[in-house]
Amino acid sequence: MIEVKNITKKYGNFEAVQDLNFTVNDGEILGFLGPNGAGKSTTMNMITGYIEPTEGSIIVEGYDISKKPKQAKKQIGYMPENVPLYPELTVREFIQYMADLKGVKRADKKAEIQRVMEATGLVDVQKKLIRNLSRGYKQRVSMAGALVGNPKVLILDEPTVGLDPKQVAEIRNLIRELGKTHTILLSSHILSEVSQVSKRVLIINKGKIVAIDTPENLENKAKVDNVLLLTVEDKNNHMKDLKKEIPEIKQIELKKENTDGTKQYTISSDEKVDIRKKLFEVLPKKDITIFELKKAEATLEDAFLGLINKERKTEPEAKTEKTKKEKKAKETKTEKKDKKKKEEK
Repeated sequence: MIEVKNITKKYGNFEAVQDLNFTVNDGEILGFLGPNGAGKSTTMNMITGYIEPTEGSIIVEGYDISKKPKQAKKQIGYMPENVPLYPELTVREFIQYMADLKGVKRADKKAEIQRVMEATGLVDVQKKLIRNLSRGYKQRVSMAGALVGNPKVLILDEPTVGLDPKQVAEIRNLIRELGKTHTILLSSHILSEVSQVSKRVLIINKGKIVAIDTPENLENKAKVDNVLLLTVEDKNNHMKDLKKEIPEIKQIELKKENTDGTKQYTISSDEKVDIRKKLFEVLPKKDITIFELKKAEATLEDAFLGLINKERKTEPEAKTEKTKKEKKAKETKTEKKDKKKKEEK
């Protein structure tokens, strides 16, 4: 289990992370999302003990990372983004080197190396030099290094970065298997990957948590009622006049133009009105051919973008409110000074 309590990290006057509180439960895979510069890597580096928080505490499997770093770090297997491997070593030599670094007992070392290679699918390439491996296998070697010593907690920072779709699927399946026996904190920019392997998702922006929930709940919150996805062939460009024909339509927006000449639109209407029947009546009369009509479904990406954009919109409001308070405080201070001068006179 990981417990992050009131964590703040400052660099001078800049707060990279602000008062974070969250828990990763035993046997859970928690997805960690956020745009570039959000504070994800800073948070992960604090959890691993690589950097110290300015305020707050981090508990890993019952050990405070600041007070008992040796015991806490022993519980953690860390796979940083773009980990520098040793290209001149073979796969087996690298895993053996990691076993030496982590203090695996000599009597247990051979069995531990074999266990890790089997868990990460590296048995068949154990004698190959790391420099000769594909990117996908290099990621597996990096993960093997994190697994040595059988830590209870795995922290994986962008484990699928730079991989092709086949390799991504392989690493994703590996993470699912590891999740059966480990607690995992997974950082990734690939939202579909996070939603497929994580029980919960934590979204961070500008050093603050903006949401923590299941992927399903976040997707449900992002849903917009009565929004349709309509794909049509409109040779005479009559879609622009559709609102006049169907006044119940609130908004029509071109989403994309396909290579086959069709166009996809999002159409929103009042919650109590179903305009699908009217679309089927009106469009053929306008010489518009319907290729597809379906209700729009929210994705984790929609939820992510919605929450981040909401933060960006509210930030100027917060700054304005702060300016108003500062101005009011300044005016009050001036009034008090003027009053004091009058009393003195």
